Amino acid sequence: MNILLVGGSSGFMNRLIQKMKKEGHRVCLLTGNRFKDSSYNRVFESYRFSYDSESVGRVFESVAPDVTVFLGAYDANFHWSEEQRNTPAQFMKGLISLLMGFRGVGKGRFIFLSSDEVYGGDHDQDLTEKDEPRPDTAKGMALAQGEKLCESFGRMMERDIVVLRLQHLYGIPQRRTDCNESVTWLCLEALRGNALSGDGDRKLAMLFESDAVEYIYQTASCPGHRSWLYNLSSSVETSELEVAGWVGAAMGREEGPVPAPGPDARRCVLSNRRFMQEFSAILRGDTQSNIEKIAAYMKAHQDVFLTEMERTPTLWERIKRGAGGVINALIPFAENLLCFIPVYFLNAWAAGSGYASRLDIWLLYVLLFSVVHGQHQALFSALLATVGYFLQQSSARGGFEVAVDYTTYVWIAQLFIVGLLVGYLRDQIQSLKDEAADEQEYLSDQLTDIRSINASNVRVKDALTTQILNQNDSIGKVYYVTSSLNQVMPEEVLFRAAQMLGELMESRDVAVYTVSNRDYARLFSYTSPLAKQGGGSIRYRELGKLSEALENHKVFINRELDEQYPMMASAIYSDDEMQTIVMIWSLPWERMTLGQADYLVVCGYLIQNAVVHANRYLATLRDSRYVEDGELLSQEAFRALAGSFLRAEADGLTECSLVEVTSGSGTTAEIGRMVRSALRANDYTGTLDGKKVCALLTNTTLPQADIVMKRFREKGLQCRIREDSGL
Repeated sequence: MNILLVGGSSGFMNRLIQKMKKEGHRVCLLTGNRFKDSSYNRVFESYRFSYDSESVGRVFESVAPDVTVFLGAYDANFHWSEEQRNTPAQFMKGLISLLMGFRGVGKGRFIFLSSDEVYGGDHDQDLTEKDEPRPDTAKGMALAQGEKLCESFGRMMERDIVVLRLQHLYGIPQRRTDCNESVTWLCLEALRGNALSGDGDRKLAMLFESDAVEYIYQTASCPGHRSWLYNLSSSVETSELEVAGWVGAAMGREEGPVPAPGPDARRCVLSNRRFMQEFSAILRGDTQSNIEKIAAYMKAHQDVFLTEMERTPTLWERIKRGAGGVINALIPFAENLLCFIPVYFLNAWAAGSGYASRLDIWLLYVLLFSVVHGQHQALFSALLATVGYFLQQSSARGGFEVAVDYTTYVWIAQLFIVGLLVGYLRDQIQSLKDEAADEQEYLSDQLTDIRSINASNVRVKDALTTQILNQNDSIGKVYYVTSSLNQVMPEEVLFRAAQMLGELMESRDVAVYTVSNRDYARLFSYTSPLAKQGGGSIRYRELGKLSEALENHKVFINRELDEQYPMMASAIYSDDEMQTIVMIWSLPWERMTLGQADYLVVCGYLIQNAVVHANRYLATLRDSRYVEDGELLSQEAFRALAGSFLRAEADGLTECSLVEVTSGSGTTAEIGRMVRSALRANDYTGTLDGKKVCALLTNTTLPQADIVMKRFREKGLQCRIREDSGL
C-alpha cells in the first residue's frame, strides 16, 4: 500500500514510519512545514509543505495514498499554549485542506488521531464512543470540532474516514522535546534531581506508543470497519500519584512522591471495548513495566535530555569550563610579553648600529601584534613599547629629560595611532571574512538541500520510469515470461522454471523440489550452490513454521531471517495435493512483503500450468515411450530425457549420473526389473545403443553413484559410469 503520514517530527511519527516500512508498505511524508528536518526516519519521499499550501492537493495526487494518517492531536507542528491563540484556527484550516486533498484522490482511507482532551470534568463511568464530548480547553474544543468535521465530511462525500481517540499517549522519548506528557516529564524532573509530586484524585488511563502504533496499523490495513470512531486506551485506571511513585522507584529515588491535590477530583477513563472486540486487539504490557523501560532509557541517555546547566559536571569538567576561557584569553598576552624581551634587546642593539639606528623596532613590534591579534593586543604592545622606550632613553639621557621632551610624546602618539588604526582595520577585515564564511556555509547548505531535492526527484522519476518500462510486477510480463516455458522440451520444463522464477523474483538462488509420498520432497533443480543448502531430500512436514505455512496454502516469509529457512517459499498444488515446492534463498528485506508473496503465488501457478501441460503430453505418449511392460524407457525417449538432465547439469541447474548396466545372462526386461528395484522413485531406466540398459540417477554426484553401483553389483550386475555425453 501507499501510506501518507502527515505530521511534524517526533518519536511517535518515527515509530509509525518504522511500523509501516517493516510491513512492506511504501511510506511518504507530508511534514507540514517547509523547513528541512533530519530527525525524521527515512521514507520513500518527503514533501515539505505547510498544510494550507496549494501544493497539498498535488501531493495527494502524486502519492495516491491508500491510507492517510494525520497525527492531529499529536502533531508537533501545533503548539497548544495560551500564548498561541491562533493555533485552533490554524489546526482547523490545516485539517480542512488535508480533507479536500484526500477528497481529490477519490480513494483510500483517512485516519485522524484525536485525544481524550475532548472530554472535560469528572466522569464516574468509563466513557464510550456514544458519550458526547464536552471539552474545557482550546485544544479539546479544536479536536472535538475536528472529529465532527471528519464525521460529516465522510458521510456527505461518501469517503472512508476514521477517527481514533487516543488517551494519554506516552512512550520512550528520542529527544528532550518529546518529553511533553506527565510520564516523561516526571522522569525528566527526576533526572534534574527535583522532587516528584502527583494528584491522587486525578484518575486516567494511559496508552503506550507501541500499542497505539499497532492499533493504528490494524485500522489502516483492515479491509473494512464497522464504525467511524474508536477509543484507543488501556482502560486501566491509574492516578497521577501512582505514576509519580512508579517513576521515582524506577529512577532509584528513596523518597516517595509528594501528594499535590488539585482544585477538584477528576476521573476520565476511555473504554476501548468497541475497538478490542472488533479487531481482537490486546495490550502488550502494563503501565508500570512500560514506565520502567522509559526511566531506564532516559537514565542511560542523560546527555540527550539534560542541558549543560542541568547536568552535574565532574570536577575535571568544572576546572576545564572555568579555566578554558581564561587560558584562551591570556595566551595572546603571554605571547606579547615573550616577544617584548627580544625586541627590547634588539632595539638596544639597533640604536648603537650605524646601519639600523634609523629603524624603529618598537613601531614594527606594535604593527606585528596589530596585524596578528587586532586592537586589544595593539594597545597592550604599544604600552609595553612605551615602557621599553622610557627605560632605554632614561639610561642614556636621564629620566627627567626624557619626560619633558615633547618628541617623546609625539613618538608615543604616533605609536598608538598607527597601532590602533592597523588593529581596527585588521578586526574589520576579519569580521568581513567571518561574514563571508557564514554566508558561504549558508549557501552551501542551501545548495546541499537543492541537490538533495533534485536527487530525490530524480530517484522518484527513475523509479517510475523503470516501473513503466520494465513492468516487473505486471501480469502481462509474468505471463509472457512463463509462457516461454511452453517452447522448451517437456522434459526440461522444471529445469528452466527455476531460472525463470529467479528472473521474475530477481533472485539468483532458487530451488525447486518435487513432492513424493506426501512426506518427502526431492530437490529437482537449483540455480546456485546456496539454493541447494536445504538438502537433496527433505521431510518437509518437519520444517516447523515452513511446513505449517505450506500446508495451509500460504507463502512462508522468513521475517526472523533464520539461516536454516529460505527467505520465501511457496507450494504449488494440483487437485489439493502438493506437487512442487519453490524456495527463494536470497531476497532483499524490502521485497519480503505480502505483495511480493502474492506475486510468487501467481508466478508459481503460471509455471505449474506449463508443468501440467508437459506431464499431460508425456502421459499421452506413454505407450510409445515405454517398452518391456513399462519398466524401461525406449531408446528415443531415454535419450531425450538423459540429454535434458545433462544439459541442465552443464548449466549448473542440477547434478546427475548416467550408469550403464550389463549382465552375462538374462533378457533386457529382466535386467531392467533388477535395475529398477535398486533405484529411487525419481530415478529413470531406459535403453541406449541397442539393448544396453542405463540408469539415470537424478541429483546424484559421482560419490553417491558409487553407492547405487554397489547395489547393482550385489545383484550380479556389471556397471560403469557412462562418461560420453553424445546424447
